[in-house]
Amino acid sequence: MTIGGDWGINNGEDYRPRYAVIVDDEIVLDELMSVKSKDIELFKGSSNRTARVKIIHLSEANNGCIGVGNITVTSDSPMPVVPAAKKDLCIEFIGDSITCAYGVEGASQYENFKTSTENFMKSYAYLTAQKLDADYSAVCYSGHGIISGYTSDGTINTDSLIPPYYEKVGKSSSYAQHEWDFSERENDVVVINLGTNDSGYVSKDLETRGPEFTKSYVDFLMQVHEKNPNAYIICTLGTMGCTELCPYIADAVEQFKEQSGYDRAMSYESAVQDATKPLGSDWHPSAETQQNSAYVLADKICQALGMESDQIGLDVAFEADYSLYIDPDKGGNAAEYISDYDRSFWINMVAGGTGDDAIEARISNIGIKKDGVYTLSFECNTVSGEEIPVLIRSSSDPSKVYFEDVFIGTGEKSAFSAEFVSPADDSSAEIVFCVGGKDSYNVTLYSIKMIKTG
Repeated sequence: MTIGGDWGINNGEDYRPRYAVIVDDEIVLDELMSVKSKDIELFKGSSNRTARVKIIHLSEANNGCIGVGNITVTSDSPMPVVPAAKKDLCIEFIGDSITCAYGVEGASQYENFKTSTENFMKSYAYLTAQKLDADYSAVCYSGHGIISGYTSDGTINTDSLIPPYYEKVGKSSSYAQHEWDFSERENDVVVINLGTNDSGYVSKDLETRGPEFTKSYVDFLMQVHEKNPNAYIICTLGTMGCTELCPYIADAVEQFKEQSGYDRAMSYESAVQDATKPLGSDWHPSAETQQNSAYVLADKICQALGMESDQIGLDVAFEADYSLYIDPDKGGNAAEYISDYDRSFWINMVAGGTGDDAIEARISNIGIKKDGVYTLSFECNTVSGEEIPVLIRSSSDPSKVYFEDVFIGTGEKSAFSAEFVSPADDSSAEIVFCVGGKDSYNVTLYSIKMIKTG
């Protein structure tokens, strides 16, 4: 196969277009394109063979592209080369550096941008498409936004916007003169992950600039809908923070529905990356964060399209309801604070009551599936040696207990993790921490997760 390079081959050594060649799901070449043309031997042999070959551009278009030229096959087959069959589902991803997988292979957050550390195969977008066995296209440029690109001083940056180039093959002059053919492959879903860069401008004056952002977002939704009239549109934001814009995006989706009369659109807030863990270049998402984002997005797409979701990798407790129950008949009395920010409980037991179930911290409205393998984990600050029964049960029938254990505190930041297999389907299960029965002690429960692993 002949691979061709464009002007990007003249970039600095770490900034040239990166691509990979994959044969039968094995990467046979992963490199930066540094020459105008290159011949690559894919495979050879004397026995009959049918191989699936894929060429993928791993770095973003702003730093140059790669192309496929001649394909030469020695074969007695009348049709030795045919395109791969189209898959049942096609997804378009529109985004910024997060979608590009900027710095996903960077040494640390203190390393700056390089195309050599940008790998789209580790982007949540690619991973979502792989998980759902979908075809995909991606329109993503680092530093770009809806009304403003990245800005460090709060001034508007109109040079780095997605909407003016959404309908083009690419942004650079050699590609911007060509229109993208939306009719060639109709998208079933369009995912928009924009706003992270806008926030540098919008957040400086939310009262004025927030509505301006919403209006432009609605205009872009109209543009996307015009080119994808039958696609379900899913909007998200939050991986790198900037969640102050999430309500404005949710408002934009509702305004779009009302103005267009098209109801197949939704928004959700992405989980913010854990800054205490290793990050990618310039504080961008790590491979772990990208994978977690893909698990969540794949589930959202399944919900939107009415498909069965396997929930693998999903924290099924993330969007659950947190509450403290005090049984009035058992004499419990406690003060509590439940944080929506970090999904945690702080509980001060004044009177523990007559049993550990007199006071219960509950996480409700959790869906679990029969034979699903789940890992429950959390951290806890409490008195060393304190015993707290932990249950997973049906909220509609508390006698149905799917898992039970006893957590024993060791002081600050005591960690708990346990795996269990669900014996039944339950759309309204709950995690219960029985903290009653003892007077005058404090407990803080945080980082509570229940992830389906198999």
